[in-house]
Amino acid sequence: MRVVTAEEMRQIDKQTIEEIGVPGIVLMEAAATAVFRSIQRNFPECRHVGVIVGKGNNGGDGLALARQLAHAGYSVQIILVSSPEHFTGDALTNLQVVRRLGLSIVEIYSESELRTLGAEIVSCDLIVDAIFGTGLRGGVEGYIKDVIDCLNSADRPIVAIDLPSGLNADTGAVEGGCICADRTVTLGLPKRGTLLYPGAQRVGALEIADIGFPRSIVESQGICVNRTQPCQAADWIPCRPNYSHKGTYGRVFVLAGSPGMTGAAVLASQAALRTGAGLVTLGIPKNLNPTVEAKLSEVMTTPLPETTDGSLALSAKPQILEFIERSASVLAIGPGLSQHPETVNLIQSLLHELNCLTVIDADGLNALAAGKIDRHPSGSNVNNLLASLPSQTVLTPHPGEMARLTGLSVTDIEQDRIGVAQGFSLEHGVTLILKGVPTVIALDTGEVWINSTGNPGMATGGMGDVLTGLIAGLMAQGLQVSEAGVLGAYLHGLAGDISAESTGMHGLIAGDVLDAIPEAIERSRRGPSRGKIG
Repeated sequence: MRVVTAEEMRQIDKQTIEEIGVPGIVLMEAAATAVFRSIQRNFPECRHVGVIVGKGNNGGDGLALARQLAHAGYSVQIILVSSPEHFTGDALTNLQVVRRLGLSIVEIYSESELRTLGAEIVSCDLIVDAIFGTGLRGGVEGYIKDVIDCLNSADRPIVAIDLPSGLNADTGAVEGGCICADRTVTLGLPKRGTLLYPGAQRVGALEIADIGFPRSIVESQGICVNRTQPCQAADWIPCRPNYSHKGTYGRVFVLAGSPGMTGAAVLASQAALRTGAGLVTLGIPKNLNPTVEAKLSEVMTTPLPETTDGSLALSAKPQILEFIERSASVLAIGPGLSQHPETVNLIQSLLHELNCLTVIDADGLNALAAGKIDRHPSGSNVNNLLASLPSQTVLTPHPGEMARLTGLSVTDIEQDRIGVAQGFSLEHGVTLILKGVPTVIALDTGEVWINSTGNPGMATGGMGDVLTGLIAGLMAQGLQVSEAGVLGAYLHGLAGDISAESTGMHGLIAGDVLDAIPEAIERSRRGPSRGKIG
């Protein structure tokens, strides 16, 4: 599903009206109908509705809704927070209509009238926010902020039209006053700000309403941000033909583990198997081999030379490269490898020479960040290590690792998850999975996906190791790197959601998610298929 900026939405609206010829007031009526039906479905006991109306098209949607509610027998109180003289176009037309119908209208334009607003709200059992839409510029302060604060403190459910008033439609930023909605009925397509934090906390349940924007107009915008949906997962789940064997489903080599971090190696390896890879081999420091063999039944192991501290030694490089050449279609590197200087040197040296499908996580990313700038004798700095990565590489950083890779602060990254991930992926030609809330998957084509699954119970150790193995397992079965990245994040979050259904979120651990991968795949496989979206 496409996810739009405010400007992209404005262009879709404008072209639908001017090029296709759909009158704006028809779109406004469709928007009102969608919100009306949502209220009927989700708030059946609420019969006294207060509609808080601003001067723009969002206010016009609210006025059309008020008329539809009144026609259906609801008690409706319209509260204008902008002077009627500021209404224009379709919003003015709808204001004139409700006046001719004799609907109750209260006008509140100053702080001194806020007491009147409070008194009007008391008589309502539902509030509709129709103050601002995507046209808002800057934060909400002054009198309108006081109005919003009054609505938020009224202890009444709030339905927002398109997006909560005060929310930045592009970034999810909340600057000044912002409605805290119980449900948001967004029109046409979801806006980025409804899916990004902190704004997503103000949206409540998000409902996407089709109000008649032509598909051709939407597709003509070149929208590059999407949200994962079950239909994509159903399309991308690898097939399991009857005439097949373990070699059909690929070979994953996991390079992971160090003293105290064998769990990371085990989780990543098992996740690749649980996802459907035919053969999985774990490369592990030789003294840890008995430990992991005791934990693993189906995963094969390759004991490798180690440092005096028990992490992988640089001397393991020839054996690793030989194994990859002979027996691996995908390499997953990084979970629990440690940041021992010799191990870091090994990882960097391997990354310079690899020529296979690769997933890099954890200490693999740390080694990449530590070696991303090589100083040449001339004194020039080049991203030599990043530039040498295989063309089909997946990086899976959390914000802290992303900060080390980019030199940005974690705060800067969190404030622009889409832009940072997209820019890095385009610059370095990799698929980047920026973990977090929400996880953002950026492809080397410039396309970005916002993941739609997962829950707070997954904020615990080992989850990233499971994701690494899961993605590697999908790649081994022949998925394109882009599809494996998007589907891997989706299945990972879905497995977490499935686990939370039975265990709750507080006790959720990575092993629970690992065990739920097969069910996540099966649920997705049985889901609706709609064809791949480019």
